[in-house]
Amino acid sequence: MKNDKTQTFNLKQEREKEVRAILVDVYEALKEKGYNPINQIVEYILSEDPTYITNYNNARSLICRLDRYELMNLILSSYLDV
Repeated sequence: MKNDKTQTFNLKQEREKEVRAILVDVYEALKEKGYNPINQIVEYILSEDPTYITNYNNARSLICRLDRYELMNLILSSYLDV
């Protein structure tokens, strides 16, 4: 089967998916360890102190791969639906 249509690739959408996947994994790890995930993630974003995030399931190293500015930008954009 011949596909002669041009495929497009949106880097912004792919990055947003990656960030979302990381946040979900971190959220689940915090929840499984008995923490309040929202509070812990907010404290991490505000302080940039990785000790707010558990090492369980590699959550700390995952969230450290995200830029806090980018993370806040995506969260706010998503919240405002813009």
